[in-house]
Amino acid sequence: KKILTRTYTMKNFSLAVLIAALTTASVHSFTSVTTSTFVPNKSSSVFKSHHDSSNTKLYMSNLSNLPVGISPFERSVSKSLDIQGDFRKRALDAIIKAQKDNVELMEIEFPPLLGGDKAKSQFDDFDNVQELNQNQDWCIQLLPALNQQDALSPIWFILPDLKECELAKEEWTGSRYRESAAWTTIEAVTEHYSNGEYSKPWGATFASGMNTLMGGSKGDAGLLGDVNAMDDLSTKPKVHLVCQPGNGGPVEDWINVEKIHNNAMAANDNNEATTTVVVNGALDKVRDGYYPAIFFPDLAKTVNRFYKNFESVFFIKPLSDKGLYGWLFRVYPEPWQVVLQTVQEKGNGDKYIQDTVVHVSDERPSYTTAIQKMLQGAQELQKSQ
Repeated sequence: KKILTRTYTMKNFSLAVLIAALTTASVHSFTSVTTSTFVPNKSSSVFKSHHDSSNTKLYMSNLSNLPVGISPFERSVSKSLDIQGDFRKRALDAIIKAQKDNVELMEIEFPPLLGGDKAKSQFDDFDNVQELNQNQDWCIQLLPALNQQDALSPIWFILPDLKECELAKEEWTGSRYRESAAWTTIEAVTEHYSNGEYSKPWGATFASGMNTLMGGSKGDAGLLGDVNAMDDLSTKPKVHLVCQPGNGGPVEDWINVEKIHNNAMAANDNNEATTTVVVNGALDKVRDGYYPAIFFPDLAKTVNRFYKNFESVFFIKPLSDKGLYGWLFRVYPEPWQVVLQTVQEKGNGDKYIQDTVVHVSDERPSYTTAIQKMLQGAQELQKSQ
């Protein structure tokens, strides 16, 4: 009988076998979801790994399953599922738990175009505008639930620029969303906390000049957005919810996010803290040297002192290589998972998606390591069948 595999890897072999034998696994069928128990091959090298943390051992038997419908093989199913709603629920729970643990810097990363009538995967064509629009909508729909948490409210919802703030408010007019946070911009918040410390993007001065010139007697052509779209910032926030800074926009966004958080913390009393949550900010680009330090020295300085301190509270990134597909996945406070997804067939011919956890670790694996673990796991899975 074909079932979804949940395998775990640890230094302590006997403990690994015991946990795996007790683990319940879910079968993500194309039409339904059932559950069954998987007892792995005890001699499989899939169980050999590097997990010596007591925290890892604690969570091994209770790891989160992947959201249903995210596989590239399930495109027809995903169009009828609220995958982004599932992401939000998981992210909210993770934010709440992380805040209770005094985590001040949180990262949320996920594919924003999965699910719904216009669902797109990493293999489809899409542009940055589509991503930004989806990320805005995702954040805005998170605001009411986030605002209901006393420890996480008031909230400042921080958008990349003034025009985005204006357009977002035009689309989302309901008081349920409008009143859940102060809607503002990276520039406005940076200037609020400091006096002229805002790092202007290249070309910003020219764009401002053109806007003034084309505005005639009014001095404002409206090209950069309406300042009236921004809310008052007189209420001190407990959370900065920053939507897609830097990714597809100016690198100065990332520099300014550091200034925002540090200046907010400096302005707080000793017993206060401000949590900064970055949503789909592509922080891997900053941390992994996508922007050479020789050309972007100010951005490079933020990496070790700031961006490497972020906790990935909800993170799900696609993996693909040599015709195999999977995910690098983490939900706080659980360890990291590398999950292989394969198409299997039941005795009656029905096909379903099998999720196999091929690697678990407290430390985040690099993308290269995750790919290697996925390929190794696929080989072991093939041998066991």
